[in-house]
Amino acid sequence: MTFITNAADELIEVLRLSKNIEREILVFAEKTSSSLKNGGKIIAMGNGGSAADAQHIAAEFVGRYKLNRKALPSLALNVNTSTITAIGNDFGYDEIFSRQIEAFATDKDVVIAISTSGNSENIIKAVEAAKKRGSYTVGLLGGTGGKLKDLVNLPIIVPSSNTPRIQECHIHIAHVVCEIAEKANA
Repeated sequence: MTFITNAADELIEVLRLSKNIEREILVFAEKTSSSLKNGGKIIAMGNGGSAADAQHIAAEFVGRYKLNRKALPSLALNVNTSTITAIGNDFGYDEIFSRQIEAFATDKDVVIAISTSGNSENIIKAVEAAKKRGSYTVGLLGGTGGKLKDLVNLPIIVPSSNTPRIQECHIHIAHVVCEIAEKANA
């Protein structure tokens, strides 16, 4: 087998194992749909590749996933470099998301915390801030779920310790949620 085939086989196996988190994905989709119907928004965040995933998720809601429909309010906290660098400089890197949560999150919102390890300190602080604001928190996690699994309202733990496979599954999960929420809010 080639490297490419092995990587594809690994992804297929992780996706197969992810059937065990189907209930959690459905709850995520229901909470997202309900939030959007009731005037809430989707707020996503992550570091590195997970930051790109947060941006991707926000774009699917604001633009469109499959249906031509009204824009659905969503934002990724990692895209405003001026805000991130100002907060990082003035308060420290661990505060780059929690300060934004303080500014933007409400009790109508769903906050998506993306962390393959579940131990990113800036994500942990943001989840704590989101819970104080009354937001519903979802963790897209990997491995054992890390510290975040016990902090978020809904941990969704991809059953793998391989970061690329975790990230690929996170986008798969997000696409499923987008499709359900989009149909519910069309």
